[in-house]
Parts: sequence; structure tokens; C-alpha cells
Amino acid sequence: MKQLRILLALAGALIISASAAADEWPSRPVRMVNTFAAGGTADVLTRLVAEHLSGVYKQQFFVETRAGAAGTIGVKSVADSPPDGYNFALTNITHLVLTPISNPKLGYDPLRDLTNIAYIAGSPIVLSVNAKGGVNTLKDFIELGKKSDRGLTYSSSGVGSSGQLVTEAFAKNAGIKIEHVPYKGASQGIMDLVAGHISFSAQTLSSTAAQIRGGALTAIAHSGKERFPDFPDVPTLKEMGYDMVATTWFSISGPANLPKDITEKMNREIIRAVSKPEVQARLRQDGLVAEMMSVEELKSYILAETTRWRPVLDQLGLIGK
Repeated sequence: MKQLRILLALAGALIISASAAADEWPSRPVRMVNTFAAGGTADVLTRLVAEHLSGVYKQQFFVETRAGAAGTIGVKSVADSPPDGYNFALTNITHLVLTPISNPKLGYDPLRDLTNIAYIAGSPIVLSVNAKGGVNTLKDFIELGKKSDRGLTYSSSGVGSSGQLVTEAFAKNAGIKIEHVPYKGASQGIMDLVAGHISFSAQTLSSTAAQIRGGALTAIAHSGKERFPDFPDVPTLKEMGYDMVATTWFSISGPANLPKDITEKMNREIIRAVSKPEVQARLRQDGLVAEMMSVEELKSYILAETTRWRPVLDQLGLIGK
């Protein structure tokens, strides 16, 4: 009985200590890992969140870029961190859905080894071509694809990426031959398209917005639910008769077993950050749509996305063993 009382007292002390730590959080700088290359959409979103949280909590939320292996290196560095509220990562559909499906030996489970905190924003996949190529519409593009014996080459952000999945599904329905040229990120693939080295690109609208707006690329369709006010002339695949609505979305995650109080604080403030009218306008201009989800809603969304994309990856032979 004496030993039991000692154990209960120790447990109570640990609970009180954890609660006190959560109340005092953050008492030192907080690491926010950008899991993709610097300067891209992920970097912009990570800094947007970090800037807001730094202002709210009067403590520095600093951005550390840890790209590589489609961002999973940075994610795993956070998954392996102590759940004390000082390590977070910019995660997305690749880290939480697609790569865990395709690579069973990934080294982390997105629901077991992470606390998925808040959805930030998502961007559809846009099919874009070189503006000097004479292709101006999706109809032109399909006609070109049907005439190609070798198949139209296209860039995406990697094998098993949203860009590849959307494009392969579209090409199958449209009856055209395509050849995938995976890149480690969006920028190099877009540069090669502008230079005329590949036929088209399947990247997020946020990654290609500047080149489309500048006239170097022509956007022929995107995978969003509806047209973007900032890109009103670009139709959706759905309105063109192809039932494909898909988004490359971004979120913030921390290590598993993060204190609920910290998790809820982060979720609440990230929602506040992306709810600002000026932030929403900026995101829309870059081809991004913000959505507000609770922690539980985000968990359900991840599960639904996993159920949705598993058979697609399976059909493409992209699930490892």
C-alpha cells in the first residue's frame, strides 16, 4: 500500500508538472520545420503561421528548412522530437497520406507518431503548357495528345505526388498517352517547361501562378472544385467533363502525445491567422484556398483522403512492400 501511494503521488506530480508546462508554453523559441525547398509555397505558408504565432505569444517561432525525401526527413525529425510544444512541421498530403500508403517502411505513421494540429490551405493541380506552343485550351491539348506516338512528357513534384495521380487519372479518361518525368520539386519542372524541354506540367496552381500570370505558361485546366476569381479564364477539369476534384493541401503537425492544451492553442491561432481577410486574399492570389478545421475534423479528413487515394496508388503500381 505504501508503494502504491508513492506511485500515485509520483503520477500526480507528473500530471501537475505537464499541466504547468502547458500553461507556461512557450517559454523559449519554437522550431517550425519547412519540409520543402526554401522560397516555395510550403516555405511561404510556414512563415505565415510562424509570424502570426510569434506575434501572439511574444516568443520567436523560427523557420528551419529541412527538405529531402519529399519532405519526410523534416517530418520525421519532428516526429522523433519530445512532445513539449517546441517542434512543429509543415506537413501536407504527401507526408500524411500518399507517401505512407506507397512506402510501408517510411519510418513513421502519420496518425500514431504525429499530432496533426491544423489545416492551413490547399491548391489544385493545374495542367499548364508553354505559352508559345500553340495550345490554348484543354481541347487543343487532348487533340495534341492523341496525335503523339511517344506520349506527352510532363513534370510533377515526384513519383506518387498529387500531380502524378491527377494527371494519370485524367489521361486515362481522355484517352491520351503521357510520360511522367518526376522532379524533386516544382521549380525545376516549371523551368524546363518554360524552356521547352517537356510537353506540360502538373503542379499546384500556387507553384505556377507567377508564370501563368506573367504569360510564360498557359493554364488549360485545374483540379479545383470551382474556378478561381484570380484566374477566371482557367476551367476546372470537372466542368470540362472529367470527374476529378483534388487538392494538394498543407497542415501543421507536431510529435505524438502533444499536450491537448498546446494542440488546441495552436489550432485556434492558426485558424485565426488564415481567417484574416488580407491573408485570404493573398492566398487566393497565389492559387490557395484556406479552410478551417478542428483537430478532430483534420483527423477525419486525413482518414478520408487515405481511403480515397489508396486504390489510385494501387492501380498505378505505386504501393511498395
